[in-house]
Amino acid sequence: MGSSASKPSAAAPHVWKAPAPAGVSHNLVEQLESSPETDMSRQQALELQVQARVAEELKRLRAAEAAKLQETLKSSSSSDEQQQQQQENGISRQKVQKEIEALRAKLQEHRKVRELPESTETARSEVVRCLREHDRRPLDCWKEVEAFKEEVRRLEKGWVDKVVA
Repeated sequence: MGSSASKPSAAAPHVWKAPAPAGVSHNLVEQLESSPETDMSRQQALELQVQARVAEELKRLRAAEAAKLQETLKSSSSSDEQQQQQQENGISRQKVQKEIEALRAKLQEHRKVRELPESTETARSEVVRCLREHDRRPLDCWKEVEAFKEEVRRLEKGWVDKVVA
């Protein structure tokens, strides 16, 4: 296990041995063998190239971001100008807020629940009374429920006739 080194020594020269004669000149083979360039130096050179490309891309992105920021600032200043023009034209935030409040008040006015007619209220109270009396047998209140449904149908029909007319 420990008979050979796990890492090759740094001083060992590069020796290229081909199984067959290569079609390259002897000078090229000697030049490659005597070259001081190692895997580590190639890796470092590649790393430097990658870092340069990353730096260049970051520079481009920063420039694009700065341009977008300038554009946003210009558009916000133009929106400030539009607000000033709207105020000059008579449209202001306060006027719009007052209109919204007036519309809300109208909406609340329309939401008011009208009192039910006496006949509907009586039918409703009869259903409630019957259900309380027959709390274990609610199906015994079918007559009261039918009377209440009939009153509701009458109210709905009157409402539809009023809306359609």
